[in-house]
Amino acid sequence: MSRPCCPEFARVSRRGLFSGVVALAGATTVVGSAAITTSASALTPARSVLVVLSLRGAADGLSLVVPHDDPVYYSSRPDIAVPTDRLLVKDGKFGLHPELAPLLPLWQSGRLAAVHGTGLPAPNRSHFSAMEEVEDADPGSDARTGWLNRLIGTDAGTSPLQGFNVGGGVVPTSLYGTQAVMSAGDVDSVQIPGDDKWDTTKGRRASLHRLWDADPSTLGTAMRSLFGALDDFAPVREAADHRASYPRTDLGRALCEVARVIRGDVGVEVITVDQGDWDMHADLGSSERGWLRDNTRDLATALAAFFDDLGDQSDKVTLVTISEFGRRVAQNDSYGLDHGYGNVMFVAGAGVRGGRYYGTMAPLTGDVDSDVPVTTDYRSVLAEVVATRFGASTAAVFPRFSPEPVGVMTSL
Repeated sequence: MSRPCCPEFARVSRRGLFSGVVALAGATTVVGSAAITTSASALTPARSVLVVLSLRGAADGLSLVVPHDDPVYYSSRPDIAVPTDRLLVKDGKFGLHPELAPLLPLWQSGRLAAVHGTGLPAPNRSHFSAMEEVEDADPGSDARTGWLNRLIGTDAGTSPLQGFNVGGGVVPTSLYGTQAVMSAGDVDSVQIPGDDKWDTTKGRRASLHRLWDADPSTLGTAMRSLFGALDDFAPVREAADHRASYPRTDLGRALCEVARVIRGDVGVEVITVDQGDWDMHADLGSSERGWLRDNTRDLATALAAFFDDLGDQSDKVTLVTISEFGRRVAQNDSYGLDHGYGNVMFVAGAGVRGGRYYGTMAPLTGDVDSDVPVTTDYRSVLAEVVATRFGASTAAVFPRFSPEPVGVMTSL
């Protein structure tokens, strides 16, 4: 399958900036510049948990949630449109892609909704620039702080475990800021390399404590925060690994780790995770085969397994999907779709008024440069989640922004 354009994005799934970083042989990272210390309060269970799933590469919202009542959708995509008779849970305007079938139990139980016509205040067709703008969520500001970092900064918590990136290495812009957060590729890598059952004297940890415990620098402070967070994280490592119930894909493995973190119940409040490879400029495929079909199936099966895996924690977990922008209305000459504007967001889990579509879809136009119009600022959706699930000030999380009501969330 040919997948041209934007080669620098093809294998990149995370991007962000950070300072005050401590990395132990690449296994675990604490990110943040504040003087953070951990305490028993880190083990206080979170009242609500928000999982932000980024569909990296700009997913095509018109394929995921199809505006089947608009004839321009079908005339503009003669080779790649999803047939109306294959759509799921159709109302008078929208229907779900057939490969989202594993999510029907969530939809039918009122725990999954879609918000169409969402996006940035103004078009931005650069992957990395748009990602940063979406995750910073504070246009025009020179403060290097993401919206999720601002969210965890609205309470009295001081543990790096409040914010967690499953993916390792560089955290997304949404988590970057003054509040320390953690990042790891998987649960088992949240440890000091070599500090295991074969290190019977615990010599490596003892050496690190001697080196950093009395160090007054920012690096020393971060190291001590890391030591405490690693100890507090122990219940997560003891949580059962149910990977056999997930698809054997990057997203399946990542969401399995997210579920373990949540079931460990150590006070993690926000978690970020990625699904990449949505940059479908060519050979997108049909509803029955091809690139988009495969990605959509992966998304649905992994999410269904994730919600099944949460157990007694499911009533406090809300998940939101977000993508940096959408794609054009009309297919291109390579049977794909170029960078666009408006998109769809899914909201699932606790507090969701599910089983329906939200947002408005302006009539589509079919020329080659036509975009899906943005009728709902994506921050309005996020602000509703922040306000209802965390009781946080939306003005603190989204400065200089006045959210409009969406109606997708209900209060705690």
